[in-house]
Amino acid sequence: MMSTTARSVAIAVFLIALTPAALAANPQTNDITAQFRDAGATVDRLQVFEVNGIVVIRGRVIDKEQAEILSRHAASLGYARVANLVQTIENHDAAMTRAAERELSLHRSLDGCRFTVSADKGVIRVAGSVTHELQKDVASQVLRSIDGVRSVEMNLNRF
Repeated sequence: MMSTTARSVAIAVFLIALTPAALAANPQTNDITAQFRDAGATVDRLQVFEVNGIVVIRGRVIDKEQAEILSRHAASLGYARVANLVQTIENHDAAMTRAAERELSLHRSLDGCRFTVSADKGVIRVAGSVTHELQKDVASQVLRSIDGVRSVEMNLNRF
């Protein structure tokens, strides 16, 4: 049978042995997105985390140079290890315009509305008229769900 002292020592050794494994299972994560918002890059859905000394950058850009600005900014803040996971989205304004027009025309709750749609670098602009105020919200949600849309600018009037 083990003495109380021997049992305490055994438990302490066991806990010390588990500490590195416990730290690896639960890494320290810090949200540092605010430090990167003013870096001069235009990034959609920007998220930046520091995980055990590694900066993880996520988001979407049209121009790869915008993602590289974030990596340089991380280096200027003193971070040596950077995982830049920013996705580069190709600029397909014509296809995005067609997709927006198609989605607006297929949505039954938008029947009777008149829309003019254009796209520029992932920004959808829609003008026209709606019969009910609620249709503005529906149109906005429909447009935001289209892949590649960074933002939606609306100029809709009720007729």
